[in-house]
Amino acid sequence: MTNLVDLTHPWSVYTWPFIDSPAPTVTDQTRLSRNGVWMRIYTTSMHVGTHIDAPCHFASGKGDMASVPLDQLCHEGVIVDVSDKCGGDWDVLYPEHVEDKVDVREGDILIVHYGWHHYFHGEREPNEEKYFCYGPGPSPEFIRWVVKKKLRWFGQDTYSGDHPMNITPLKRDRPELIKKFEQKVGRSLTDVFPEKDFDIAHMTLFANNILIAENIGGDIDKVLNRRCTIGAFPWRLVEGDASICRMVAFVD
Repeated sequence: MTNLVDLTHPWSVYTWPFIDSPAPTVTDQTRLSRNGVWMRIYTTSMHVGTHIDAPCHFASGKGDMASVPLDQLCHEGVIVDVSDKCGGDWDVLYPEHVEDKVDVREGDILIVHYGWHHYFHGEREPNEEKYFCYGPGPSPEFIRWVVKKKLRWFGQDTYSGDHPMNITPLKRDRPELIKKFEQKVGRSLTDVFPEKDFDIAHMTLFANNILIAENIGGDIDKVLNRRCTIGAFPWRLVEGDASICRMVAFVD
């Protein structure tokens, strides 16, 4: 019998949105007390909670959410725990952090667990500023390794496929964090993340038709450092740049 392990954060209008996006809203279209049936209207970006991004999110002319084949969304892969080596504020992920723990094969799905999901809304240590501003994330070297491995998709228990110091919002809205980051790592920001590698996960993976999954959580702690079938189940959304979805590990 296969066990199903949910890798999805519960979703509600209180779920934290991406840091420069509006929060979701809900309106009651009908109520049981008034109409005898309950129906609701949700207004949201698809980048809220556990979700997966399609290549067209950043790459012009690449596929939308509806065009992603099922065998790309659901396939064998590995869930690797790097929290012991790369689970602190602003830690930078390199290929060896993963390769020292698990065997990643060409064409796999790969989920990286930093332990950061515990800071998300509804988790055991919710901390919005820490989750969005201080998270770990991949180095440019790691993203080039993902391309070399021809992964189907790459996911993390953080809000972005990129390191938070390698995307626009923090550098634009919280510039004081740049100096703190440089003091922590002992290098300049542009030395760690050169301008040519800005937003490298989104720019490079989508250009190579590799999807990115973000805000993974749920019961992920139950399936660390093991090979299993992993599935993401988004909407078949025409011209969709992303989709809120359910993520599941199928474990023997």
